[in-house]
Amino acid sequence: MSGPRRRAWTVTALLVVFMMINFADKSVLGLAAESIRTDLGLSASAFGLANSAFFMLFSACGAAVGLLADRIRPKWLLLMMALLWSVAQTPLALGGGLALLVASRVLLGAAEGPAFPVAQQTAMSWFPDRSRNLPGALVVLGTTLGMLLAAPGLTWVMAHHGWHAAFAVVALAGLAWALLWVPLGAEGRYASATPDDACSARVEAPTAQGIGVAARRTPYRRILTTRTWMGATTAYFGAYWITAFGLVWLPSYLHEGLGYSTATSARVLMCVYGLNAVVVLGQAGLTGWLLRRGTASRWARGGVGGTLLLVSAAACLALPSVPAGAATVVLLVVGFGAAGAMTSIAVTTITRLAPADRRGGALGIMNAVVTTAGLIAPTLIGHLVDAHGAEGYEYAVLITGVLLLLGGTAAATLIDPDRDARLLVD
Repeated sequence: MSGPRRRAWTVTALLVVFMMINFADKSVLGLAAESIRTDLGLSASAFGLANSAFFMLFSACGAAVGLLADRIRPKWLLLMMALLWSVAQTPLALGGGLALLVASRVLLGAAEGPAFPVAQQTAMSWFPDRSRNLPGALVVLGTTLGMLLAAPGLTWVMAHHGWHAAFAVVALAGLAWALLWVPLGAEGRYASATPDDACSARVEAPTAQGIGVAARRTPYRRILTTRTWMGATTAYFGAYWITAFGLVWLPSYLHEGLGYSTATSARVLMCVYGLNAVVVLGQAGLTGWLLRRGTASRWARGGVGGTLLLVSAAACLALPSVPAGAATVVLLVVGFGAAGAMTSIAVTTITRLAPADRRGGALGIMNAVVTTAGLIAPTLIGHLVDAHGAEGYEYAVLITGVLLLLGGTAAATLIDPDRDARLLVD
């Protein structure tokens, strides 16, 4: 393997670990839900509000730092994020009540808001468009692996050392990653426009006055009003909603709503995250294969992503009406595990659509819009549980199914990055 190629995969591997830590940070509160609610005397609504506090600045910071990523080297942005994650987790490792819990989650959310789009932008900078599906999927896989490893690992830590120790573990993990990123992290040569980009005409074509078209930067407004950006964002919103549901309330739903023991709930969670990993990697392979065969991005990305969301929607909509048993587990695993690949599809789609000098902002703004789902979902589900008891979880699953249905339809009918990239050039 050549030096540049080895470096590309080294950086990608670090970004996968970066996202693993990111989602371990997010999942620790859901895994410790019962202990925290008991120790702090919190209702479901108050606990949901504490989780929603994580997203108070998450979206705004995601957009702001996404725009900065078009001007400041992503390497240093990622480093600052990882250090802030560790700072935010430290107070909870030492103790504290509800006020400190909320303050810590607000700071953590502000630091983690830009993580995914900037990590994806950095990974994509090492690969041409035709080769971006696998590294993009691997970065998304990091989110799944983070939850997959966090479920048994942090559960063991909490069982033996208490929930405060779990926050200490993720704080130390963030610090360790930062120490590795300083010497090894970097951006690749595809950080700027390349000949295989649809927007390469901006670089190569001269104007009548002999001034390159690249001098005219595409307004963000034009990118954000394309059908592709709107379709990808709508679809990604549905996928992120189910991610937020899974992180915060799925362990409680399995235990309180479906009556599973802690051990059984952990096994079901492992199945959900395992299916998510298989689907993410499978989608990357399928999409890459379709693109290499000349299939338009509309079908290779929008069609594949839309189909996965519609399958997930059907499972969620059927779940509340199925008697408890094996069918319940299958529908739950499919419903919560099949939608995650849309995250990777949305990112590679926007990377294909947006000019190189606008990718950070386009991804950051999309992420800001999408992650409002994380602000809404935990609080809404908490209110439903307080108002309706275990039945509130069923209402939450039905709402999730409707959002996935809308997202799948949007992906299948609106996404066409090849067409919209050409329109941006005109």
